[in-house]
Amino acid sequence: MSHLKTYYNETVVPKLKESFNYTNPMQIPKIEKIVLNMGLGEAIHNIKIIDSAVDELKQISGQQPVITRAKKSIAAFKLREGMPIGCMVTLRKTRMYDFLNKLINVALPRVRDFRGISGKAFDGSGNYSLGIKEQLIFPEIDYDKIDKIKGLNISIVTTAKSNEEGKALLKLMGMPFKN
Repeated sequence: MSHLKTYYNETVVPKLKESFNYTNPMQIPKIEKIVLNMGLGEAIHNIKIIDSAVDELKQISGQQPVITRAKKSIAAFKLREGMPIGCMVTLRKTRMYDFLNKLINVALPRVRDFRGISGKAFDGSGNYSLGIKEQLIFPEIDYDKIDKIKGLNISIVTTAKSNEEGKALLKLMGMPFKN
């Protein structure tokens, strides 16, 4: 079992139970899944970019990404339905905790001028989204093999009912919020 999951069960659960006065253990919010997504608009002109993105996302997550395709055609962007325009990975259980641990303790501190992440990026029902401008902050990515700096979006889906609960959960898990 992952170190972070043990920490969640032994430390985070009792603190959340105490601060929100939960009566039922099923009310305590937990992290359901983490979705990593790379949207690559420039794949329209250069299809090879998808392969390198899939490769990098696989290294970061330890899991094979799915290629996402355009849902409809948009003439202004020279986009046709079914064209590959990105890739994504959904992490659950052990891989999810391993990734979160790596994100909090290794990747985020490597961001230049890092002062913490915004506490405002919750969606209203306790889920958190975070955009990363460059994939180089992850230790698995070899700087010399990069063809282009690509960003990625990280969505952390929780069972929390409100932003307040979601933020409390992530803060106790070690997320470095600014305020």
